[in-house]
Amino acid sequence: MDFGLDRETEALRERVRAFLEEAVIPREAEAARNLDRLEAIARELQAEAKERGLFLPHMPKELGGLGLSWRQLAVVLEEAGRSLLGPRALNAAAPDEGNMHLLHKVASPEQKRRYLEPLAAGEVRSAFAMTEPMGAGADPTLLKATARRKGRGFVLEGRKWFTTGAEGAAFFLVLARAEEGPTIFLVDRENPGLKLVRTIPTMDHWSLGGHGELVLEGCGVGEEAVLGEVGKGFEYAELRLDPARLTHCMRWLGVGVRATELAQAYALKRESFGKKLAEHQGVQFMIADSHMELHAARLMVWHAAWKLDRGERIRHEASMAKVFVSEAVNRAVDRALQITGALGVSEDIPLSIFYREVRPFRIYDGPSEVHRASVGKRALFKGLRP
Repeated sequence: MDFGLDRETEALRERVRAFLEEAVIPREAEAARNLDRLEAIARELQAEAKERGLFLPHMPKELGGLGLSWRQLAVVLEEAGRSLLGPRALNAAAPDEGNMHLLHKVASPEQKRRYLEPLAAGEVRSAFAMTEPMGAGADPTLLKATARRKGRGFVLEGRKWFTTGAEGAAFFLVLARAEEGPTIFLVDRENPGLKLVRTIPTMDHWSLGGHGELVLEGCGVGEEAVLGEVGKGFEYAELRLDPARLTHCMRWLGVGVRATELAQAYALKRESFGKKLAEHQGVQFMIADSHMELHAARLMVWHAAWKLDRGERIRHEASMAKVFVSEAVNRAVDRALQITGALGVSEDIPLSIFYREVRPFRIYDGPSEVHRASVGKRALFKGLRP
């Protein structure tokens, strides 16, 4: 594995960083004051990203994307992740980025025309409805939503919650249990059998569309709504989730980097007890720990991306990265907030916002404990070497 970056990737990274510094980061304060304008701000930034040739880095060129490798994408999404607005500006934010990946791999030509193309163009948003209250979530085998055959279609029944991006989504990828097994259905928002009950109040506020609770009641769909094949829903969910966990790590790694940058800048200016904070060994230790952990996190991400580029599955590597990166970034943000003190607690800089937004990452896409159990089982019972 070559740890160097080719000239094209290095230049692209610099262009993304310039976009963040010149266009994205200056909009953060406005967005924080007016979260109801978050979507409008994101669309304005997407227009500028298109002008700068930075839009849709994860999709192939025939869809208007940049056609990057996974290694290149790791570099771009880390840079974009330095602002919570960055990934959305590139149209590479969750859940749309993962949904695009799955649709590109599995959808029929007609489904791609109807759903993938407008999603890739940034014209609509989407949502992935798998998680259920007291049902499917970290353990998808607890899936309770059903899909009963009726004529040439299906009727979906059940309840979903924590469906990220639900408010304002144009369509949903809904996982339900058909007679042949778990199946993913494409359900339009206008379907009268799909109702958004509420947007769940949560500690994080910067996900467009929030986290919705849905009811599927007499939700009729045709055979053309089946994504891929009936009964292969779990297989497709894994096809989506392994890379999605990794791209989550790429984006959140940028948050850890930016938080550490803010802490360093403050420590070099702030005086305490007769010298700069940066001269206190306790602060140096905290900065050092963040650098070491973020470096290790980046190497884990790059290794998994390298394996994806080789056409290999990364179930084991994705689980390890999900745990390590989520916890390392949480610690880096926490240290940064501690170093910046009252300023960090305020919203004059974005650390307190980062603190709220990054904490759920240790739960979303599988809690750390579930991934640790999976890694341990594979290590113990499949003879994997450390």
